[in-house]
Amino acid sequence: MEAEPPLYPVAGAAGLLAEEPGAAVPDGVLPEGPELDEFVGAYPDYNEEEEERRYYRRKKLGVIKNVVIASIGGMLTYSVYLGLLQMQMILHYDETYREVKYGSMGLPDIDSKMLMGINVTPVVALLYTPVLIRFFGTKWVMFLAVGIYALFVSTNYWERYYTLVPSAVALGVAIVPLWASMGNYITRMSQKYYEYVNYKEEHVQEQRRPPRGAHTPYLVIFHTIFYSFFHLSFACAQGPMVFFLNGYLYGRNHTLYNVHNCGTNSHGILIGFNKTVLQRLPHSQNLIIVESVLMSVAFLAMLLILALCGSAYRPTEEIDLRSVGWGNIFQLPFKHMRDYRLRHLFPFFIYSGFEVLFVCTGFTLVLSHSWVFYMVAVLWGVGSALNKIALSTLLGILYEDKERQDFIFTIYHWCQALAIFAVYLGSNLPMKAKLAILLLTVLVSVASYLWMEAKLKQRVAYRLPRIPRPQHKVCGYRYLEDDNSDETGSENEQGSAHSRDGSDNEDGDGEPLATGALGPGRRRYPYEQALDGEDGPGQE
Repeated sequence: MEAEPPLYPVAGAAGLLAEEPGAAVPDGVLPEGPELDEFVGAYPDYNEEEEERRYYRRKKLGVIKNVVIASIGGMLTYSVYLGLLQMQMILHYDETYREVKYGSMGLPDIDSKMLMGINVTPVVALLYTPVLIRFFGTKWVMFLAVGIYALFVSTNYWERYYTLVPSAVALGVAIVPLWASMGNYITRMSQKYYEYVNYKEEHVQEQRRPPRGAHTPYLVIFHTIFYSFFHLSFACAQGPMVFFLNGYLYGRNHTLYNVHNCGTNSHGILIGFNKTVLQRLPHSQNLIIVESVLMSVAFLAMLLILALCGSAYRPTEEIDLRSVGWGNIFQLPFKHMRDYRLRHLFPFFIYSGFEVLFVCTGFTLVLSHSWVFYMVAVLWGVGSALNKIALSTLLGILYEDKERQDFIFTIYHWCQALAIFAVYLGSNLPMKAKLAILLLTVLVSVASYLWMEAKLKQRVAYRLPRIPRPQHKVCGYRYLEDDNSDETGSENEQGSAHSRDGSDNEDGDGEPLATGALGPGRRRYPYEQALDGEDGPGQE
């Protein structure tokens, strides 16, 4: 009996069906021979090295985009903040405006309450800033802090005690977290850019620490970009004055007719300055338009940081670092102060806060239009920018062994906040006393820095806190990372040594932890033991 032909012809089978001209290959059956290679084979013109180069070029452009957007976001935020603060201070200084606006509320001194909230609150920022950055992440702290600045702008739509003063306190809370996260973000971008430029290097491919000083050129360039944009905020902050308020102000002859001493001879705010500076009161509708423009710019800064700034760290790294314990995160800023390099930089941090507020207040009270005054202002601005670029870059160089530097930048900007608070307390001092304090701070800063360099040249050992190992409590792909990105190489070696001799090889319950290929300090999860054919803990 003849065998029945197969229901589905087999590709390549002998017979008339396969040899029949024009016979198509059935659906679902791949052809054999050259046709199969063309179907699933590699693209003939594919160049793996070229594709890899294009991939890292996109990564590098992404890092540059992050730096520029973060810089523009910070510039727009401070342009709005300084511009609004300047405009409101001038309006509230006018006696007529103050009486009309706040006379019925009994709050003619509302500006002093706002300034107190802005300047006093950052004094305690060292207690909460590292916790905020570790909990929310670097990018989200930047976004939330810029959002608080936008909130401060929005409260000026309805100027009351219960809107302005709480928003000023919230603004004071956000100042140090914003600057600490910004400094950490720019430093992290320089590290990532170095990795993308040198992706072929062996230490980058094996995720080992780069040679000392490798990040320095990118630290200098990126911090220069950031502070170049930021210092434009002082010019952009004059927008409300130039386009709105100048038309309502009296001339200099009217406001200064009773001023006899200015510049170095002045005492606090200029004595004899006219209490009436407005020719006529601005219409409420015009004020709403100006504040709406400022609010739009603040909202634009929020959107730029949210949508266009990439994250500084992978989610796995953020989760890994939170698991070291919130108590340890709270203590680590204080432990970092044991490093003599950081202590020797404290006077420079203090001077950095002094000179910013001095330029914004004391230096502008000379009321002169001579070319010497403007030349000094230009030189002071250049020096201020160089000072901040140098300090941020120096911190990145000194602590380049640590991928995360939020603790270091928190201490830096906390010291700046202390200096600004001291200037706020001494606002009524004579100008000569302020200049003497500023000069003394500069001399102490230079001497302290030279002392630090002498210690480093003599190879005096400095102390760094040992970051505790993460205590993972949840199984999952996010907790398979064994590397602590905030741990230096020497700390890692010390931790391994402790684990080998058993002195630090126990968890919180006193049970020994497994070591080996999975690294010290982590118990093997049940599914990992099952994969290796081992019994779980407590099983026999």
